[in-house]
Amino acid sequence: MKGLVIKNTGSWYTVRSDDGQLFSCKVKGNFRLKGIRSTNPVAVGDRVEVRIDGETGWITAIDDRKNYIIRKSSNLSKQSHILAANVDQVFLIVTINYPETSTVFIDRFLASAEAYRVPVVLVFNKRDLLSADELHYQDMMMQLYDTVGYQCESVSAETGYGIDRLHQLMQGKVTLLSGHSGVGKSTLINRLLPGVQLRTAEISDAHNTGMHTTTFSEMIPLPGEGWLIDTPGIKGFGTFDIEPEELTSYFKDIFHFSKDCRFSNCTHTHEPGCAVLKAVEDHYIAVSRYQSYLSMLQDKDENKYREAY
Repeated sequence: MKGLVIKNTGSWYTVRSDDGQLFSCKVKGNFRLKGIRSTNPVAVGDRVEVRIDGETGWITAIDDRKNYIIRKSSNLSKQSHILAANVDQVFLIVTINYPETSTVFIDRFLASAEAYRVPVVLVFNKRDLLSADELHYQDMMMQLYDTVGYQCESVSAETGYGIDRLHQLMQGKVTLLSGHSGVGKSTLINRLLPGVQLRTAEISDAHNTGMHTTTFSEMIPLPGEGWLIDTPGIKGFGTFDIEPEELTSYFKDIFHFSKDCRFSNCTHTHEPGCAVLKAVEDHYIAVSRYQSYLSMLQDKDENKYREAY
């Protein structure tokens, strides 16, 4: 029997069969041994083959994935954690404040999405809480990423500002929501799909950081066609299996200038005739983007960006 994995609680998976039935399933034991270096060899969004044995279903095979979003496991640095598979787009929810989303986190996520061919829309939430200075800073951030080639939307999950635009973008698509804990993913889903009523949490005043409320990944059906995938909030985003020589390709702005470097194997760190360094110096590449690139070059340090909620 074929089906779609719509929920993952860690050890159990909810599979929706092609005729609409729901089954609680486990992964067949030897299935984990087929060279999948992941803490979750099956992910929400996977199309799977299921065998029903009494009251338990067993996932016996995964169909080929068109793409997936993956990051380094927070507990096992040699392994990965797949956030979701077979997605049409990601809404990366970011906030200028309450809590602040760093450009390093944004750039790491974008580079990983580029590596696995997943389009990303940057959704700047909590517009209603921002001061005039913070709004100006948000506009500058949106302009930066728009120039790089990423669609940006400014919304307020609290007031409903910008929500209609997100509805349009989600129509008929599988959309993954991701971002730090506390950026308002649950509030946003409640605003987008009023009947869902996900639990929300307050921001921790002591550190202006989020407290996670979603503890597992789940696909929520949209009215009409399409799905929304809710995932637990993530603190760090360690990239997985991206080699240093590939990294330039996953930064659109850096890749654009890299073609003019004197050396084809230029690392854009010190080489003479480096067009990327010149572009940073001339402000054609944002310093924040270049610093994110450098931080990812140093990712061979296994302890870097491993913690997660």
